[in-house]
Amino acid sequence: MTGRPGGVYQDGMRQLLWFCCPIFLLSGSLLWAEDLPLTRNVPIPDFQNRTESAKPYNFDAPPEGMFRHIVLAEGFDEELGFQRTHEIVPVRPTEQFAAGSRPVFIVFELHQHYQSFQVFGRCYPEEVTGLDGRTVVAEDAMYIALEDQTGYLKLFPTESGWKPGRYKVEIHAGEQINDMSLMGTMRFTITASSDSGAPARSR
Repeated sequence: MTGRPGGVYQDGMRQLLWFCCPIFLLSGSLLWAEDLPLTRNVPIPDFQNRTESAKPYNFDAPPEGMFRHIVLAEGFDEELGFQRTHEIVPVRPTEQFAAGSRPVFIVFELHQHYQSFQVFGRCYPEEVTGLDGRTVVAEDAMYIALEDQTGYLKLFPTESGWKPGRYKVEIHAGEQINDMSLMGTMRFTITASSDSGAPARSR
């Protein structure tokens, strides 16, 4: 009986401490949280990707996206790739061609794709005397199978041959040409001087 009152007092103090400590810690954390700087009234676009930093896609330039590489050339050749696949490579890449009846080639390499489609090329006179810029003077298409990584387009001139001037070729991809199929634009120049050398390989 002599130790009873002291034990009751200690138990009461212990319970009081257990009750007060969480309140003290909670109030201290609230005071610390109030000292943190808060960002107020900030527009939502500031937390999003800025549109001005994104590069707009230029459909009036050589195509990108699915095209790893694309060039104009006088011809093409076939090589055996490291996966023992036939790869089409350009022969004498250039953007200037001699006037005459030789075809103009567009040789391209594609990124990996998971369905078949077609690549189209439509050639228009851009700065050619006597020709309407809205008239298609040459066009070609190539079917791209699932395993194909390279390809080419072969543009023949009209019966009178290429006239000197500047031409543009719209590159389309898909099942057919429509308003959504344009991928980019290639350009080449036909010079007045003719080349009497041997033509590059063509098919």
